[in-house]
Amino acid sequence: MKKILIIGAGFLQAFVIRKAKEMGYYTITIDKNPNSIGFNYAHEFEEIDIVDQETCLKYAISKNIDGVLTAATDYGVLSTAYIAQKMKLPGLDYEVAKIVKNKYMVRRTLFENKVDDVAQYYEVSNIEALDDISAGIHFPVMVKPCDGSGSKAAKRVNSALELESACEEAIKASLIGKALIEDFIEGKEYGVESIVYNNEVHVLGVMGKYMTNPPNYAELGHSIPSQLGIEEKVKEVVRNAINALGINFGAVNMDVLVTKDNRVCIVDVGARMGGNLIGSHIIPIGTGIDYIGSLIRVAVGDSIELKTQSLGGSVVTRLLALEPGKVMNLPNFDEIGKNCHVEIYHQLKVGSVIREYQNNLDGYGYVVSVSNDIRVAVRQAEEAKKLIDIGIIRDNWMQSI
Repeated sequence: MKKILIIGAGFLQAFVIRKAKEMGYYTITIDKNPNSIGFNYAHEFEEIDIVDQETCLKYAISKNIDGVLTAATDYGVLSTAYIAQKMKLPGLDYEVAKIVKNKYMVRRTLFENKVDDVAQYYEVSNIEALDDISAGIHFPVMVKPCDGSGSKAAKRVNSALELESACEEAIKASLIGKALIEDFIEGKEYGVESIVYNNEVHVLGVMGKYMTNPPNYAELGHSIPSQLGIEEKVKEVVRNAINALGINFGAVNMDVLVTKDNRVCIVDVGARMGGNLIGSHIIPIGTGIDYIGSLIRVAVGDSIELKTQSLGGSVVTRLLALEPGKVMNLPNFDEIGKNCHVEIYHQLKVGSVIREYQNNLDGYGYVVSVSNDIRVAVRQAEEAKKLIDIGIIRDNWMQSI
């Protein structure tokens, strides 16, 4: 029985942990949160901070693992690549991982290789640095942490007056204490999921995305089909980006913007499977590819066959971005799921305090809707989310502050 180490054991990683165990691999996982839900599904687990590369490596060596994998989080990418390199396991090149983990370095690499036409980009680690560059900045711009994920602290900035506070927020949210300032591109956002296997880039699917309104840009859900007329052009840009960055192995999650004149601009690149049920539901249902199973197999050196097949259906998801307040009572989720023909995954309980939704880390679960007609799938998902939101009884005092 081959041993696989899953880096991270949160809600989204739990799908990977459970799948690996079902596939017959001896499954080990680590996370610094002692209450990680993924611990319930692994053969073994340990409380370890997944960004602590040396401690992660020491643990992996002690378990004599055959493969290592992270998914749905950027925080485990460096440790995963580091372990793979030191233990000579299949994995992403560690130097490449360091580039992909830094959004400024990604942007610079894409620009130097003429992958897209985002030309304005700056890295700042302190507010004083703005004195030297602010006069030359052409607004509007996007400001985000150099190593962030989940749209946390990502914000459109329209003037120099707004720039300082946005950079302060992004620097504070960054583990490395740096913010990226780059061109703001007006367009519709799409998600793209790929696997690099045997030195070949396989683009698995292009997903439509539902986003919050400005100034925050956070995911509200995905859909397949994307209903985008230039999917092949998007796939070509994605392949060019992956090759320019030197990504040699594993999953690649990418967000792109398509402008009204069909320019394709890259928003974000992650060297891991996407979150928000992309790997567990959206890609498998929308394309027929066992995405998580494929990633597990390649991580331990087993072979895979990637063949996208249209299943003729549509899949739509919605994050549970809910009205703020303290939960006093919950609706009947089973009844809502049955009546709306959807699956519901949630992390709510009586006493939960729902935060204002600013990025997808403020979501409390997901609705998954499948139908032969994407319009029906959208309607089912939105109706279920609406019924959940209005069915939650909240503390009125909490709502008023």
